[in-house]
Amino acid sequence: MLRQRVITAVLLLAVLLPALFYPSIEPFAALTLLLIVAGGWEWARLNGCRPHLSLALGGGLGAVMALFWLLGGLALSLRPLWMALGLVWVTLAFVMLRRGVPGWTAWPAGLRLLIGLVLIACAWLAMVHARLEGLGFLLSVLLLVWMADVAAYFGGKAFGRRKLAPAISPGKSWEGAASGLLGVFLLAGGWLAVDAQGGSLYARLWAFGPLIAVLSLVFLVAMSVVGDLVESLVKRAAGAKDSSQLLPGHGGVLDRVDALLPVLPLAMMLVTL
Repeated sequence: MLRQRVITAVLLLAVLLPALFYPSIEPFAALTLLLIVAGGWEWARLNGCRPHLSLALGGGLGAVMALFWLLGGLALSLRPLWMALGLVWVTLAFVMLRRGVPGWTAWPAGLRLLIGLVLIACAWLAMVHARLEGLGFLLSVLLLVWMADVAAYFGGKAFGRRKLAPAISPGKSWEGAASGLLGVFLLAGGWLAVDAQGGSLYARLWAFGPLIAVLSLVFLVAMSVVGDLVESLVKRAAGAKDSSQLLPGHGGVLDRVDALLPVLPLAMMLVTL
């Protein structure tokens, strides 16, 4: 399993990194749009759609976003959208995690399907806009999520005692979440020490003052956990271990980007307030 995970990760990086570092946004936007198609397909499957309908919905989601791109939508200011998404994600965190799996399955199937497809599409828009803000900005957002995840994993293994959401994701603990936050604080401090005047997320937040920066990082780390828990809840409702097997050794696309779904638009919201 570990060997397969490493091979898949290397292949993904071999494709993603050149597009990420390419001077123009087009290769990165196009490649990540394919991930959005895959994510839409996975979401449809997790919410009970038949195979052909799932493919149609994933492809349709990609077509809609491609049309938006071709019509110049990526050049628009999307600040109102980021604000709205902030409200949506905070509401989802409160309602879905409080009501659990029974509460989620009680919602109309069409509503569940629509919510996920819209949030996946908006995460792609936020990712592309983050790249337009600068390579350093996008990398700082991605690394925040990855650091929170890795530090939470090792901190939970070492110190985990109190379960964070046992009915949804039994492996997560409060100690792991605290370790993830500590890891992000260390990452932000190190980044600011070497690039205090740069365009990273941390520098942009620090410009609002230390208190705002700290509170913003706490909020983003908490929402990364929410993104992970929401996807775990949906998979549990569907009786699935992974969102798909598109990425051998890793599961599906949504399994890899679940924490990014809220963090990307919320990071854009914070720096455009």
